[in-house]
Amino acid sequence: MSAAEKATGQGPLILVVEDDADQALLLADMLQAEGYRSATCADARGLMQLLAEELPALVLLDLGLPDEDGFALAAKIRALHGVPIIILTGRGSEVDRVVGLEIGADDYLVKPFSLRELAARIRAVLRRSTAAPAPPLGEPSLRDGFRFEGWSLDSARRKLSDPSGRPVELTVGEFDLLAALLAAHGRILSRAQLLDLTRRSHDAVYERTIDVLILRLRRKIEPDPSQPRLIVTERAIGYLFAGAVEIINGGEVSRS
Repeated sequence: MSAAEKATGQGPLILVVEDDADQALLLADMLQAEGYRSATCADARGLMQLLAEELPALVLLDLGLPDEDGFALAAKIRALHGVPIIILTGRGSEVDRVVGLEIGADDYLVKPFSLRELAARIRAVLRRSTAAPAPPLGEPSLRDGFRFEGWSLDSARRKLSDPSGRPVELTVGEFDLLAALLAAHGRILSRAQLLDLTRRSHDAVYERTIDVLILRLRRKIEPDPSQPRLIVTERAIGYLFAGAVEIINGGEVSRS
């Protein structure tokens, strides 16, 4: 198989990065049957070639590539393109899962997996990562979402803006977790509750997922992540959002 095979099919483009030719073909066939366009490559070089031609809606990334560490490649994709990533790998330890989420992957699926489960996870990530179009001129810039400490979280467009108005990139998991904390501002939420609210698996491994996402959010919104004052830990219980929050609903503002 060539280093990169261009997209075929219709619908949103999904890139498959897999050095096992049979597995890559199986995934490409599944994607096309689900209504997506698919393109495949066997290594990091092929992936960069495809990314230069067209940004995909999502990347399915195998960690065991011949020319670059999969974790390093995932971090590069997030930094350069912000494309959602689902990691597909035989490495199922908790450490590997946490590292994958730490570098910004949106989901992590251990081989062997069912194609039906993968298809469901793809739909979930795409559904939560697809932004709505900008509102027409003359409408308020934020009609549904939250404001806190000068920050704005736009629920419709799934965008976070800092106090100067600049966009701050969030992964799907980070956005869902921040929205859940803001909606429950002032109330402690356990990890189990946060897992429910962010629609993630109740696999025991994913209890640690919340801690990883909290650390990533603190680095992005806290003035001093080592001494957080917005997202506060309640030891042995869970987390709460301690700052003042404005809830925006249809352009109407209510304050906590």
